Amino acid sequence: MMQSTFSLRSKLPSGISIFSVIGQLATEYQAINLWQGAPNFLPDQQLIDSATMAMKEGFNQYSPMMGVPALRQVLAEKTAKLYGARYDADKEVTVTAGGLEAVYAAITALVHPGDEVIFFEPAFECYEPIVRLQGATPVAIMISLETLKIDWEEVAAAITPRTRMLIINTPHNPTGAILEERDIDRLIAVTRNTNIVILSDEVYEHMVYDGMTHHSMSRYPELAERSVVVLSLGKTYHVTGWRVGYCVAPAEIMEEIRKVHQYLVFSAPAPMQVALAAAVENPESYLALAEFYQRKRDILLSYLAESPLDVKPCSSGFFMLARFSDFSNYSDRDFAFDLLRRMRVGTIPMSSFYGDGTDTGTIRISFCKDDDTLREGGRALSNWRQ
Repeated sequence: MMQSTFSLRSKLPSGISIFSVIGQLATEYQAINLWQGAPNFLPDQQLIDSATMAMKEGFNQYSPMMGVPALRQVLAEKTAKLYGARYDADKEVTVTAGGLEAVYAAITALVHPGDEVIFFEPAFECYEPIVRLQGATPVAIMISLETLKIDWEEVAAAITPRTRMLIINTPHNPTGAILEERDIDRLIAVTRNTNIVILSDEVYEHMVYDGMTHHSMSRYPELAERSVVVLSLGKTYHVTGWRVGYCVAPAEIMEEIRKVHQYLVFSAPAPMQVALAAAVENPESYLALAEFYQRKRDILLSYLAESPLDVKPCSSGFFMLARFSDFSNYSDRDFAFDLLRRMRVGTIPMSSFYGDGTDTGTIRISFCKDDDTLREGGRALSNWRQ
């Protein structure tokens, strides 16, 4: 091939995601999948049948841009029942191609060049690059892995006249922590009398354990009026590959988000939306998730209790953190790669959740797997020796 005479300037020089790297290596080593936040078990058969029926009934073309009306209506009703917030199904609920698309659309629509966006690390890797793509400045505030608490004094000090958005993730990926009532009080205080929009990533809203409560931004009127709340039907119904999420926000904010959403994907898959609308009508389909996943968490914990790993408390979500630095001098990437090569277990190094690659001597382990996988992975991790 002839040598190119033009040059490219990368907008995202960070390279290939660690999730892709681990995924490729996991396939090569035929590793147990404790790295990915995707269930390896089938969803409810009735949900599959509903999607198949929707296809047979002709729901195979684009849905309305904002989502299938029946789904938007039942989601508005669900939010009202759970959190007391009444969103207009036509103007304030938008179905997206997964929660990530909702995050991307919200940041793109609401953040401008020169703005600042506060978020908390460790963080799911998408926030920072999306902010940078808007010509804005991401401002990371560290969450202590010892306390798993936000330092609200640090947040208040980080707010400037350029602060446009504050990204909250509760329940939190990757730590499994959740915001408590006192956090909500501080969040209200630091955003009061400002022009700050809150982007609240709440995709694990139903996976909260040990009797604890999920504090959605939708629950608090003073926060709801300035918040975009992002949620995931893919995670709730064990169908992450269907790529169906949604967001709720006041009409003025949602109007801007839809302007971007229409040019990203236009609409999420129609037959999946129809099937999910029927599923959401049954509250037990999502209210039972806390007990379901708490049991899986506890299965894995029972095996890790025999391992040298120091497992951090996990109150929510699909993941738990385990520190290995007390008995190994490996970097977290080397430790994760060693687990893949020798123990045939895939995990994620925590440095991937920090913009500067901070190495905390910790890995993230997923427990949204079938029981046999959790037992097999737990036994392998318990047998690790350097």
